[in-house]
Amino acid sequence: MSAQPDALLPFADAVATFDPVLGLEVHVELGTATKMFCGCPTGFGAPPNTQTCPTCLGLPGSLPVVNRVAVESAIRIGLALHSDIAPWCRFARKNYFYPDMPKNYQVSQYDEPIAVGGWLDVDVPTPDGPRRVRVEIERAHMEEDTGKTTHQGGETGRIHGADYSLVDYNRAGIPLIEIVTKPIEGTGASAPEVARAYVAELRALVRALGVSDAHMHQGSLRCDVNVSLRRGPDQPYGTRSETKNVNSLRSTERAVRYEIQRQAAVLAGGGRVVQETRHWHEDTGLTTPGRSKEQAEDYRYFPEPDLVPLAPSDEWVAQLRRTLPEMPAARRRRLQADWAVSDFEMQSIVNAGALDPIEATVADGADPAAARKWWLGELARVANERGVEVGELPIFPADVARVVALVESGALTDTLARRVVDGVLAGEGSPDDVVAARGLKVVDDDAALLAAIDEALAANAEVAEKIRGGKVQAAGVVVGAVMKATRGQADAARVRELLLARLGVSG
Repeated sequence: MSAQPDALLPFADAVATFDPVLGLEVHVELGTATKMFCGCPTGFGAPPNTQTCPTCLGLPGSLPVVNRVAVESAIRIGLALHSDIAPWCRFARKNYFYPDMPKNYQVSQYDEPIAVGGWLDVDVPTPDGPRRVRVEIERAHMEEDTGKTTHQGGETGRIHGADYSLVDYNRAGIPLIEIVTKPIEGTGASAPEVARAYVAELRALVRALGVSDAHMHQGSLRCDVNVSLRRGPDQPYGTRSETKNVNSLRSTERAVRYEIQRQAAVLAGGGRVVQETRHWHEDTGLTTPGRSKEQAEDYRYFPEPDLVPLAPSDEWVAQLRRTLPEMPAARRRRLQADWAVSDFEMQSIVNAGALDPIEATVADGADPAAARKWWLGELARVANERGVEVGELPIFPADVARVVALVESGALTDTLARRVVDGVLAGEGSPDDVVAARGLKVVDDDAALLAAIDEALAANAEVAEKIRGGKVQAAGVVVGAVMKATRGQADAARVRELLLARLGVSG
């Protein structure tokens, strides 16, 4: 059966009556060449069960070895989050029924994580401008990912109602960093936007560090959203729900909003919120019950006997600290100053996911304003139609910079430039290849333009009289006819100039 909607309290009423408290657990799949405890490759999209070995399949006699690059990535993430790096930590076994983990336990970190504390500042859009919120970090710990189970049959794609299930163990054992926030309080009606902004900023951070591609749609960054409500800021925390594996920024925001409304309706009706995990349904925007939420003791943690503890030296940590790049917030401030854009304009760029391509386009020689125009305009429209991020479109910043240069040189009009961009997106080659193949060149021969103008005037004699009589705005009819005759390859401003001169009228 498909998910049925819960009773919901209007959002404004929910946040006026209750104080939401958030907790976000973000799992970052590290971009290492091999898995956390074995030498199997980690490439995305390989045929099922082709990237496995006795160790990640949990076969008897196999022993794990820690991936040094994964540990370095974890330390760098901790440093970027202003966390304390533990001088000594170790792995533990997390025991649970894992149908997609062949060992039937997960190697994780429990009470001795590699990074503790820290914070991440995020800017949240409000009607009065960006609001800065500091999200405090509880911990960041290392663990291995599980495999992927696909349930066949049924309507929901979940195990209930499925005819059978398929398991792909390629992902089992890939290194993960789980970053857990402290309770996020005081956000009120901005809670959904705060959750989205935090995940977006964390994604930007791990990408800047180069430790993960953080593609949410591929599962390399996933968010578990915890929400609880209480009557007021001075009251104890309410019972929380945990919505698992939310895989987009938009869905993170929607899941928080939905859970606030759902829990508010339960509490307002005199009911009790159940502590449970919940599933997010992207198609309907609903959450549905999963299972009752375990406590830590339910996992029966104990130290992993096959791995020695980790003890990062001060020298190693200091060396890794020196590798940290410019942080995303500092980079945005620098680019905002360089491009002379407002807070609102920079927020629009970030929200569109266009910061990287715009910066690269400017680096390839385009004017910042022109680069923003293309990436936030035509390309953002195409990306929205295709349901992808703008940076994932099959066009390079260098291509956009070339289109900008062709427009600025007068070789293309904006109309022609859009057709060139369409050709590049269609796989027809570089902008110059598209211009040559499609014959897209501005008609700049005044004699040819005057001939087209005379033809248009002959067909619109009454319009010519109106223009001579002082109704200059009527020139648009003739200009439009000339543009049609030249297949949009004339410069409309030049056509208007020649037209008025032909009729002896000043513009």
